[in-house]
Amino acid sequence: MPSVSDRLPAFPWDRLEPYKTTAAAHPDGIVDLSVGTPVDPVPALVQRALTDAADSPGYPTVWGTKELRDAITGWCERRLGARGIEHRNVLPVVGSKELVAWLPTQLGLGAGDRVAFPRLAYPTYEVGARLAGAEYLAYDDPTELDPEGLKLLWLNSPSNPTGKVLGLDELRRVVAWAREHGILVLSDECYLELGWETEPVSVLDPRVCGGSYEGVVAVHSLSKRSNLAGYRAAFVAGDADVLGDLLHIRKHGGMITPAPVQAATVAALGDDVHVAEQRARYTARRTALRGALEAAGFRIEHSEASLYLWATRDESCWDTVSDLSKRGILVAPGDFYGPAGERFVRVALTAIDERVSAAVRRLGE
Repeated sequence: MPSVSDRLPAFPWDRLEPYKTTAAAHPDGIVDLSVGTPVDPVPALVQRALTDAADSPGYPTVWGTKELRDAITGWCERRLGARGIEHRNVLPVVGSKELVAWLPTQLGLGAGDRVAFPRLAYPTYEVGARLAGAEYLAYDDPTELDPEGLKLLWLNSPSNPTGKVLGLDELRRVVAWAREHGILVLSDECYLELGWETEPVSVLDPRVCGGSYEGVVAVHSLSKRSNLAGYRAAFVAGDADVLGDLLHIRKHGGMITPAPVQAATVAALGDDVHVAEQRARYTARRTALRGALEAAGFRIEHSEASLYLWATRDESCWDTVSDLSKRGILVAPGDFYGPAGERFVRVALTAIDERVSAAVRRLGE
């Protein structure tokens, strides 16, 4: 039998291992700014909610508890400006990466169907298309694509890796174009609460979608805003017909958020204080790292939101990775996110304050 893994590219992070080894040999230890994994504590109220729900012997439901659906719809109204959003418009998922990777398959896409994503993008958009056996293509402006056979259009604002934010007018234009051609829009908005120089807007905002969720679905995660990457807590919201089909499929597949994680998600979505506290931590780290990188000769592009600085010294990204690894600093090469990133590196803000301070000192040496 042919192997499904044959459809997939080589796992990019394996290429970084030699540089990680070099960085780890630094006398003061590695400063790992490569993977955007949270390092700060899970908020206490979330931990309490998880442990209080630990005695959960029965099977949870794929659609989640009523309390969870209330929490998601309430958050979408409060934080995204969504109007008239109901339980049928939301669906919890087992982390956003799972959703991204398996969505084309769950939508029934395959040979002859096309999936589009930004020129610089999270690699899992392509992986999802490959797993489904669909075609894939990268864009600069999605409205310049040939709509023939295009079934799924990924947006990503704020962007991973660049931190670029799509403005209200741009989002509205793209959604209108996609609806005109019957193309489903999936908007990956996992960094939406981490805008620094601008306020990101959701496709669920009525100024974008016109108050209708037809043909649009937003993807949200608690990994970054609440330090819950280890919980695999995420959800999608939008078109009720699309989510209804996904719910049916995911019931058969047993793709269920564990009951304690559902309870923790309710607590996290209901509290804005811990989000503000975490934003303050990232603001300080961003300010320190950006200043140190610019003083060291880097140029920062975009980066107005998200957890990364998109930096360049106008050289091969691998030359930059190599040089920084010798200083004990590990960053992600930009070509992990597409050929257009070959002269950039992605610098994550996800290191504890002491390690960020170490990176700042080393960049100044």
